[in-house]
Order: sequence, then C-alpha cells, then structure tokens
Amino acid sequence: MPSTTPLIAPSVLAADFARLGEEVRSVVRAGADWIHFDVMDNHYVPNLSIGPDVAAAIKPFCVDGEGAPVPLDVHLMIKPVDALAEQFASAGADLISFHPEASEHVDRSLQAIKAAGCRAGLVFNPATPLDVLDWTIERLDLILIMSVNPGFGGQAFLPAVLDKAREARERIAACGRDIRLQIDGGINPDNIRAAADAGVDTFVAGSAIFGQDDYASVIRCMRERLA
Repeated sequence: MPSTTPLIAPSVLAADFARLGEEVRSVVRAGADWIHFDVMDNHYVPNLSIGPDVAAAIKPFCVDGEGAPVPLDVHLMIKPVDALAEQFASAGADLISFHPEASEHVDRSLQAIKAAGCRAGLVFNPATPLDVLDWTIERLDLILIMSVNPGFGGQAFLPAVLDKAREARERIAACGRDIRLQIDGGINPDNIRAAADAGVDTFVAGSAIFGQDDYASVIRCMRERLA
C-alpha cells in the first residue's frame, strides 16, 4: 500500500467556466491539493475543451491561503502530443500526462515534457494494457488510471479498473521510484476508499466536487473516507 499522503485533485472540467478563476480559488481554499486540467481535442477523444491560454489564465489562482503554489496537473487527451505539451509547460503546468497511444514516440514525448521543466505522466484507458511501463517507468512521475472512457465528465466509475490500479502499484513498488498513482473518472466519497485500497494515492474528482454547494464539505468527506 502507498505510504504517501493522499492528494485530492478537483477537475476544472466540471467547474463553472463563466467564473473559472473564482472556482479555482474556491476549491483551493476548500482544501484541494492539485488542480486537474483536462484537455480534449475532438480528435483523440470526441469532445473539445480548453487550451494553454486558459491554463495560463487560471495559474495565478493556483495558490493556497498562505500564498503557496498548488500544482497545475494537465491531462492531455490530444493527438499529437508534443507541440501542445510544450505550450502547456509555458502556460504554467507543473505536471503533464498523456496517453501513450496518442504519441508516435512515447519516450521522446516524455523527454520533451521533462526538458520543459514539468513532471511527466502516462495515462491508461480502461482497456489499455500497462505494457509500455516496461520501457518508460524510470522516466515517470505519475501514472494515471482512467476509471471511465475519456472524453466526457460525469460518467459512472468502472470498478474493473481497480485491478489495473493494483498492477500499477505493484510496478511502482518494484521500480522503487517516487511515482504518484492517480485515478480519474467517477470518483466520489462512496468509491474513493476502494480506489485507495487498490493502491491509488491521488484522486481526481470533477462533478463530485464542483457539482456540490459546499466544496470543503465534499473534500473533507473524501479525506475522512481515506483516513
């Protein structure tokens, strides 16, 4: 089981875009550890979301009440990867993750993200095997397991992916590196404990947080379930 402190990463995909900066500030003050930023291109996934300019616009709001920075965690659901990854790095991303099947040269994309000064991650869809980790895990800071099929928020959690999370946790333990294991899709207070028991230490939640009136209450409930 992971010994690292669990992190809650609200996804701004579910926020009110008409007041996005205020939403980010509110959820950080409510206790968010990271801000998760979903990027969709209507090509790799059947939806279109937000780009580097929006990331740059919300970056100043990614600070806690004491002025400490809160990491901006960018999840690229795009193809190709490299050019936009560099733009998001320039926009203030702290972590950038992408789907290995969306890159012609996965290792080169990871190197480009690292060279731009960001931590790098790979994302695995529910039906995508983890085999690419055999060749890349030494360069990763994050492994993200999708617990829905990517492209739309508000989908129901797929419990079968918990076995994949367990396998990813075993691979992390075997390599001995400090790699975060994140899960994204349908996470809420009712299933967050099951994800943690499968080895997850970083939890993306969209509508479960932004769809509620009291962000702090939801985040506090999640932490209680993880305790």
